Amino acid sequence: MNFKLSIVLPLAILLGACSTYTTPRYSISADTNVGLKAIGSTNIGVGGFTGPASFDSACRGAGPIAPPDGITHTEYLRKALEDELKVAGAFGAANARVVISGAVNKLVFSSSRGLTGGTWDLDVTLTSSNGKKLSAMEHYEFQSGFVADTACKQTAEAYLPTVQNLIRKIVLSPEFKTLVQ
Repeated sequence: MNFKLSIVLPLAILLGACSTYTTPRYSISADTNVGLKAIGSTNIGVGGFTGPASFDSACRGAGPIAPPDGITHTEYLRKALEDELKVAGAFGAANARVVISGAVNKLVFSSSRGLTGGTWDLDVTLTSSNGKKLSAMEHYEFQSGFVADTACKQTAEAYLPTVQNLIRKIVLSPEFKTLVQ
């Protein structure tokens, strides 16, 4: 009896433990890259980003949604903008001509919209060292699933296209050009 208990108990603990649902690493958006190149600005720096007043990363009691590499969702967004600028040849690491900083005003997800759907909502305000500001929002809907494990995995994976869409909106906005001049 003790032998069975010594096998079953650790297995039950292992299977019942929470999982962390990890967002994929950011990947560049072709449309954003083309938009950045069309602007023609270079030597753009990316400063710090502040996070929202609150953010609940818990997903259906199954575990948290987390970006890769131990960074926060806010840092993921900041790094995504920086990566887009780098690939477009517009980033300036040292002695940048202008520096864009950001504030994430809203960062919320749901893995149970209409029972099997999900949403991410992002709202950011970017501020340039030249004094100009730009605000942008993204509401992204996706299919999550009925079962918590599937729904949370889908929710974590949906953060990537949410951020891609938001950055594309920012870059293609007429106000973005004033941020980087």
